[in-house]
Amino acid sequence: MREEEKNFMPDLETDIRAIRGIGEQRAKSLARLGILTLGDLLHYFPARYEDRTAVRPIAEVLPEESACIRAMVATEPRLSHVRRGMDLVKLRIVDESGSADVTYFNQAYVKNQLIRGEEYVFYGKMGGSLLRKSLTNPVYEPADRAGVTTGRILPIYRLTRGISNRLLIQCMETGLDECGDMLPELLPEELLQRYRLCRVGYAYRNVHFPADHTALGLARRRLIFEELFTLSCALGLLRGRRERSAGQPIPLPETEEFYASLPFSPTGAQRRAVDEALGDMASGQLMSRLLQGDVGSGKTLVAAALVWTAWKAGFQSAFMAPTEILAAQHFATLSGFLSPFGIRVGLLKGSMTAKEKREIKAAAEAGYIHVLVGTHALLTADVAFQRLGLVITDEQHRFGVEQRSALTEKGDRPHVLVMSATPIPRTLALMIYGDLDVSVLDELPPGRQRVDTVLVSESYRERLNGFLRDQVREGRQVFVVCPKVEEGEDGDLKLKSAAEHAQALQKTFPDLRVGCVHGRMKAKEKDAAMAAFVSGETDILVSTTVVEVGVDVPNASVMVVENAERFGLSQLHQLRGRVGRGVHKSWCVLVSDTKEENARERLRVLVRTADGFAVAEEDLKLRGPGDFFGSRQHGLPEMHVADLFGSMDMVKEAQSAAAELLARDPELSGPELQPLRQHILRLYALKENTWN
Repeated sequence: MREEEKNFMPDLETDIRAIRGIGEQRAKSLARLGILTLGDLLHYFPARYEDRTAVRPIAEVLPEESACIRAMVATEPRLSHVRRGMDLVKLRIVDESGSADVTYFNQAYVKNQLIRGEEYVFYGKMGGSLLRKSLTNPVYEPADRAGVTTGRILPIYRLTRGISNRLLIQCMETGLDECGDMLPELLPEELLQRYRLCRVGYAYRNVHFPADHTALGLARRRLIFEELFTLSCALGLLRGRRERSAGQPIPLPETEEFYASLPFSPTGAQRRAVDEALGDMASGQLMSRLLQGDVGSGKTLVAAALVWTAWKAGFQSAFMAPTEILAAQHFATLSGFLSPFGIRVGLLKGSMTAKEKREIKAAAEAGYIHVLVGTHALLTADVAFQRLGLVITDEQHRFGVEQRSALTEKGDRPHVLVMSATPIPRTLALMIYGDLDVSVLDELPPGRQRVDTVLVSESYRERLNGFLRDQVREGRQVFVVCPKVEEGEDGDLKLKSAAEHAQALQKTFPDLRVGCVHGRMKAKEKDAAMAAFVSGETDILVSTTVVEVGVDVPNASVMVVENAERFGLSQLHQLRGRVGRGVHKSWCVLVSDTKEENARERLRVLVRTADGFAVAEEDLKLRGPGDFFGSRQHGLPEMHVADLFGSMDMVKEAQSAAAELLARDPELSGPELQPLRQHILRLYALKENTWN
């Protein structure tokens, strides 16, 4: 070994290529998993575990059960060439309770590794029948050397091409040996004692390589608490910074002047939300408020009232939406509310011509446009305002914190309103949007139709088609949503795809006009397909979840969701909200053949209730907070361990602990808190002076 290799001391920032066997190619593959350093490696937690601790007799293992079996190879392994590219190795194993046939596909080397008369520990899923059992491609180890892949709780990691689970386990063992003792202890000693949490080194070793189920439970509990506590502290610091920041005071107007211009009377919830926001804007401190409202609860009206208030005080507003379709809809709605006052509304989209963009940007910079509505195009460096006083973002979970900040930096400390139609239970809303004040619209405006929801299986297809034809005959329109864009995606041929299902429906209804829209289409194609449906030129629109937000078609009376079990409850509730927006009776039809009882129970929640917040609470009970912390994009680092083992009790504990700590030390300035502070700065990409 060279002298420099002897003296080399790896740390958490050491490149992953320092591990023996990780060359350039494997390093590139690991990078796809977000693993660049040894620290990244240790933070790459298992997706699940296989319990391979209990060794069971062959006779006790039922078909479809996975188990470890200690057995002797009873026959000489026999290799046969079935056809080109297909080799089989067959043998029989026995123990005192019975026997099983074992088959290995394309693993010819097994013939020489498994020795007749020797004992091995096998792990796999039992096949065959009760009378003649079988195993296919089980993993195995010599009985006297078991414990690497059998006889233990085995971590199973999310993989990518070129990286096997065995390789990740080997890397993780090396990483823990080299750097396990360097992991910083982020939690103060008093929290470890009060909440009976294990120390960081124990947690990481046992989340990757659990000594037993008790150790795994202790490790996960500690790491979940740490994640939730860190998030609560970060959001608390952001809130503290905002509460210490001065904002442009915008005088309280006489809101009845605005309300009198409307063709309807706002709900009590809308008036309350407007009053809460206007109170913030007039306070002299920065407003940073989340407006949470169910589908169709009238959030845009609240936004319009704030834009009107800013305009009266001489300020411009910016309104950012996640899609061009939604931006165009908000442009039309805001224009209707605000144009009677002479307020000029502009629209900026990525698909506009260069000349159109230049003209809109020049008008905004000159102050001619009072409110500029747009997509991410608003974030480009050449978009400027004369006097930006209010920033509004819709569907906030689709934007990151940095994007929100990039827009606010275009003004002198503008007030911020973020809107979301995704119902989130209050406890989780405080966790995800902990730096914001929260207003809730819990009333639907008059005229909104209740949407009846039914759950049917594929056997109802003929009746469903007849129902759709009747609806179109009566002059209504139909949404059909599929989980895939085209066949072959996700590798599941049982899933309906938008492209193929649209073709099938056109054959079923040759006299009707069937359109299709999905995320892989060009923006102009999507806009054209949507426009045709909105104008009534299309009877049935088949799509992916691109219609989840942003398309308002009062004439649409039916929403059909294919393979409904593949969607989250909150997402299904969003889709359901696309109908019932006019005067016509409306329905949501969930089509699912799933036999999984938990999945069917989730879908029955939608049949029972139309309240989005009740739906979210039920979803939380049935699935835990993983959907909200994991797959949902809310601009904050993804929760990794909380996805594995979440509990609302721990969310509350972590929030309470963070609040107590920040009450004592609002800037985490204590010497023992520096590891926590630096971790938050790095993890949340915050600048050192973010809250100073």
